[in-house]
Amino acid sequence: MAMDEVGLGKRLQVARQAAGLTQQALCQRANLSYSTLAKIERGAIKSPSIFTVQVIASALGVSLDSLLGITSGPPVKQKAVSKSGIRFVYFDVNGCLVRFFHRAFTQLAHETGEPPDAVESAYWHYNDQVCSGRMTMHEFNVAFAKRLGLASIDWQKYYLEAVEPIAATHELVQWVSEHYQAGLLTNIMPGFLDAMRTKNLLPKVQYDAIVDSSVAGAIKPEKKIYEVATELAGVKPEEILLVDDSRTNLMAAERMGWHVLWFDDYRPQESVDRIRQTLELAK
Repeated sequence: MAMDEVGLGKRLQVARQAAGLTQQALCQRANLSYSTLAKIERGAIKSPSIFTVQVIASALGVSLDSLLGITSGPPVKQKAVSKSGIRFVYFDVNGCLVRFFHRAFTQLAHETGEPPDAVESAYWHYNDQVCSGRMTMHEFNVAFAKRLGLASIDWQKYYLEAVEPIAATHELVQWVSEHYQAGLLTNIMPGFLDAMRTKNLLPKVQYDAIVDSSVAGAIKPEKKIYEVATELAGVKPEEILLVDDSRTNLMAAERMGWHVLWFDDYRPQESVDRIRQTLELAK
């Protein structure tokens, strides 16, 4: 039987999240390298070894057949539905759940003596590549540092020190997760979500799906990442709501048939109130 690498990666991601394991934790449990697991999750390894898949299945406490898609998994948990037909809510991370890392640019510019615009320009030159998994964090740090004429940079360190949770949205996610299926859909660098959850920078809820661009191998507003997110949500496109601070990302989701709401991190409470109104429960 031919192996469906993309389907395997999606099922592995869902099983890992259901087990409450980060990628690093699963790597330790299964004695795998981080790069191998990440590549399997995004379907980048052609016909991965059955032995490797069995080791992962054992570490997760699931059957080999379930990861290979030979048997059907448990039905998707159904919660509430809004008056507008929404069952699943995806939240962006940067700009919605946390205030983005612009202070990190300022700090890096201060420490290096580089102009702030030069730091930001160098960063954005490589951002899409690393967030889509086409560049590793090590490669990003090396390229970023070289472009600024520095010996080295640990960008994750600067990011984690600069980012701030948006309290109003965290409370909203708690409420949403009680009534609806909830997930994360974010353009983000490898390992950052796990690091943020470890540092309690993200809402502590049981997410029904997490779509990490560096694992999916695509970034918003590319069509592929919305297709992956729709499949992981397990509901119809018209039953999904995306909350995002990028209008470009929202328009791409709307073309997929999703509901969309723009989040203004300068007026978070107003945005939260609009989202709650949209998610008014059906009687």
